[in-house]
Amino acid sequence: MLTFSRPSAQRALVLASVALLVGTSGCFTAKGPCPLVAPRPLATIAVTPNPATMAINATQQFVATGKDANGVVITILPAPTWSVVAGGGTINSTSGVFTAGAATGTFTNTVKATSGGISGFATVIVTAAGGGALATITVTPNPATMAVNATQQFIATGKDAGGVVVPITPAPTWSVVAAGGTINSGSGLFTAGGVTGTFTNTVKATSGLISGTATVTVSASGGASLLGSAATFAVLGGSTVTNTGSTTTIVGDVGVNPGSALTGLPIGQPTGGSRHVNDAAAVTAQSNLTTAYNDLAGRPCGTNMTSLDLGGRTLAAGVYCFNNSAALTGAVTFDGGGNPNALFIIQVASTLTTASNAAVTLINGANANNVYWQIGSSATVGSGSAFKGNIVALQSVTLNTGANLVGRALARNGAVTLDSNAISLP
Repeated sequence: MLTFSRPSAQRALVLASVALLVGTSGCFTAKGPCPLVAPRPLATIAVTPNPATMAINATQQFVATGKDANGVVITILPAPTWSVVAGGGTINSTSGVFTAGAATGTFTNTVKATSGGISGFATVIVTAAGGGALATITVTPNPATMAVNATQQFIATGKDAGGVVVPITPAPTWSVVAAGGTINSGSGLFTAGGVTGTFTNTVKATSGLISGTATVTVSASGGASLLGSAATFAVLGGSTVTNTGSTTTIVGDVGVNPGSALTGLPIGQPTGGSRHVNDAAAVTAQSNLTTAYNDLAGRPCGTNMTSLDLGGRTLAAGVYCFNNSAALTGAVTFDGGGNPNALFIIQVASTLTTASNAAVTLINGANANNVYWQIGSSATVGSGSAFKGNIVALQSVTLNTGANLVGRALARNGAVTLDSNAISLP
């Protein structure tokens, strides 16, 4: 990474070159620019399993997966509406849980998921009741990520030794075996407790000698509370905090630890906070930041977006991961779905790089406090970008000229480098 202590023609040329390259691809590999996948509107919906073979009166959870015209998986918005169009049973229009009817046969393309003008279908084969004996129970969702005190409906699906969905008889009894919350033993409605963490295989559905489990990750109800005392810091560096540009403004604490260099901040900055240079507050904040980083990095991945550009996408609450670098060209939107505690975690194994004038948009109650960018190396926010959320980087954070941040720039080991930026706590 190139760092300059004052404006220069060389710096302007380098920044212009970086902006041009990032605008082209957003990230780089040893073989050159990463392939760019242009974001598109929803083009197709695939419904799975397809076909689904099940006994009379058995239930099956169907899942809808949306893709753009390039075959890239994207979030389906609005959420799909489920219906049955060719018989075979009934379905919950919201959840996609299908219950087979009493008539046997093959019901072609009967399960339908629709969002806007796009639909997907699946075929159901209903077999005679009393088929194979129950052999396995699958509990979904697995894993489930939820806030403290939130609720989650779990569903148990039974199959025989041949993989045919069969009724679970007797009905499953639900229990919690590894903490994380409580569950209604009859309905499977889980309520998260007050302790955060990942509770592996804690939700259990049992029928006779057969059982299935699911993992629950409980997060703090307020995203900033994951950071502990680091939540008061708008900027926290490991080695240095360096600013160039007289217009930088920061609302919140600014600190550095274990390093001791905090240079270039304009007189009077930060406002609404203090400077902490390797003092007790900075030491504690870095310790809390390490805990938060490890927590975020350890969350189970919900959607793998490796090699995809974040630009042009609308993401619901959840955990999204990149096995290497991540790029943002244009705007990414986080949709809270009306839940002010909706939690968004972007796990990036290597670097995060945004193009110039990139943007993070929050809708339907999404809160910058609850957006986390867990970066395995370093993050660079392009010139003129409007970024939101908590950047939690193992190495460094760089905000290029004129980039603004509603959130936090937190670096565990390296530098935070600023240049004419406006940074404020959410």
